[in-house]
Amino acid sequence: MQQPYGVPYCRKISMNHFTRQGGGLYCESVPLSRIAEREGTPLYVYSRATLERHFKAFDGAFAGVEHLTCYSVKANSNIAVLRLFGRLGSGVDVVSGGEILRARKAGIAPGRIVYSGVGKTCTEIELALDSDILMFNVESAQELELINRVAAGKGTRARISLRVNPDVDPQTHPYISTGLKKNKFGIGMDDAFDAYVHAAALPGVDVVGIDCHIGSQIIAVGPFVDALARVKAFVQRLHDQGITIRMLDLGGGLGITYDAEIPPEPVQYARAIIDEMAGMDCTLILEPGRCLVGNAGCLVTRVQYTKSTAVKNFVIVDAAMNDLLRPSLYEAHHDVLHVNRAEGPGIQADIVGPICESGDFFARGRDIIQPEQGDLLAIMSAGAYGFSMASNYNSRLRASEVLVDGSDYHVIRSRETFEDLVRGETIPACLD
Repeated sequence: MQQPYGVPYCRKISMNHFTRQGGGLYCESVPLSRIAEREGTPLYVYSRATLERHFKAFDGAFAGVEHLTCYSVKANSNIAVLRLFGRLGSGVDVVSGGEILRARKAGIAPGRIVYSGVGKTCTEIELALDSDILMFNVESAQELELINRVAAGKGTRARISLRVNPDVDPQTHPYISTGLKKNKFGIGMDDAFDAYVHAAALPGVDVVGIDCHIGSQIIAVGPFVDALARVKAFVQRLHDQGITIRMLDLGGGLGITYDAEIPPEPVQYARAIIDEMAGMDCTLILEPGRCLVGNAGCLVTRVQYTKSTAVKNFVIVDAAMNDLLRPSLYEAHHDVLHVNRAEGPGIQADIVGPICESGDFFARGRDIIQPEQGDLLAIMSAGAYGFSMASNYNSRLRASEVLVDGSDYHVIRSRETFEDLVRGETIPACLD
């Protein structure tokens, strides 16, 4: 009997298309064990049906207002994922020149690209201008001056918004909080008004919007509404100054369930935002990332060894912190499921990787079905900030990525080779 892994939309997500069938774990109609045997491990597996469902649920919740959903590329930057969302009508939020190039490679129209990030270089600004992107989200006074100078030098005007920092506590992990005064992002509300007045007088920029992003993995509507209320009052002040705001970028940040979190459904989130926007004549821009892709993917890994000490059991797998950094970086929870069995004797263990760091773990003190050497495990909710944060630490090859489509699957990133690992490196003649 087919049983869904988890329940409502952003919670594990009902109909997230990871299911148990006859005890085995499937993605859509494909057993994860089959993919792992053919493609090797570790590997990322994504469900096309889940990605599409999540985008439609989120984007559709805002159908009553003029809006543009711009998927946050940093969450999962594979060009196949970008193409899939682009075909559904998505734009993208990017934070580097590389992400602009990825978006263009995936077929995203420049007029649907919003460029955020605190450290844009001159070369990246030129690339964005040459591409004629929709808008820059400007994060500092010096960045504003550079964009103006580069655009004026090209004889054009850059469409910009300023990212204002509303000093709202998003009640999330401090590393992914972005809207407090102490964070590096945006321009404080106290300084933003003068910055807008100055920007409006510059020859190389066209002030079209305002941007606000308070953090990631937010599981309550309240912080979004509080931030929007402050931005709304600020927009009215700009209007009184004769500065018209046509685009309101509220960023992303809506969380998902990794463990016991209960985030709002997209319709609840949208209703609160739309109600608070009453009276504003702006196109709403939204930048969801994690809530679209997080529970649409898992990391499949094989057990290499099991061992016990006087105080602890260890399950050593072939995936590591270089493949999925979140547990090590944030002590984040990810469910770990046995791929082939839904029942069996239990054990409490640390699930760890082979990297030479004590922080190389996926779970600690976790109650799981006791695995044997060679068994497959699935680390769930790994579709966001998984491969996109991967590295070659310890000279490990980065994993492959697979997109499941019904009863078929496609390799959308080949596993790296040792030749890939050293490409670009040379031994100089002085060492011969």
